Amino acid sequence: MADSQEKLPDVVMPTRACIKFLKGQKALVTGSNSGIGKAVALALADAGADIVINYVSHEENAKSVVDEILKKGVQCYAHKADVSNEPQVIEMFQTMNKKFGTIDILVNNAGLQRDAPLEKMTLEQWNTVIGINLTGQFLCAREAVKEFKRRGVKKEISCAAGKIICMSSVHQVIPWAGHVNYAASKGGIHMLMESIAQEVAPYRIRVNSIGPGAIRTPINKSAWDTPEAYKSLLTLIPYNRIGEPEDIGHCAAWLASDYADYITGTTIFVDGGMTLFPGFSSNG
Repeated sequence: MADSQEKLPDVVMPTRACIKFLKGQKALVTGSNSGIGKAVALALADAGADIVINYVSHEENAKSVVDEILKKGVQCYAHKADVSNEPQVIEMFQTMNKKFGTIDILVNNAGLQRDAPLEKMTLEQWNTVIGINLTGQFLCAREAVKEFKRRGVKKEISCAAGKIICMSSVHQVIPWAGHVNYAASKGGIHMLMESIAQEVAPYRIRVNSIGPGAIRTPINKSAWDTPEAYKSLLTLIPYNRIGEPEDIGHCAAWLASDYADYITGTTIFVDGGMTLFPGFSSNG
């Protein structure tokens, strides 16, 4: 490991490809007014997809993302909806079908944390995290699959009838003390994704997950905003850098494309090797 953050070269994210391999496709990205969701929405738009920005708060951020995406020459609008609220989810999909005609790509990204030691965790903290992180993915996937099955494959658009990407985490496999609600929700996403993938594969619907590791977003700022914190974080990451939201966006755009047509029921960990359990590298 490097001795300090300063000894590491700055990561230079690759320029987004100008190939419009998602041209004509319609995508909904939940929780996409900031962070990873925003980066995913931008990457899908760069690949030619029309985008729905879902948000539940900070409307000004959602409008800013919409403005940025519209400059790319694709369609985009923002829709406020709580993904754990069934009527709001149903209305969001109905609105998308009216405005865009259909949906081709769902990125189940909305998620949050409400951390506490187990004995201090309230039922409200538990239910809030499970409701947004897990139930929200179920509700959105259900509505997307209804439309995918209704429409079927349109070969001029995609090899698949539809694509669902579930945003999971390395914590679907790595336990996380003090975060039992979050880790449980991500473990649930893992089996939710695989079970849906198994069920809908015969309809040419692909369902996969992305498992981010440590990504530079405001939610985990305390883990990277000082040299000391960053040095400690790097002990968990063999690749010796924190992830950027664009790392997830690039993966999502590819996974949603026909280049990944034979991939379903799989979690791709985008984590710099965190799931390699680096603590064992010198203790074999």
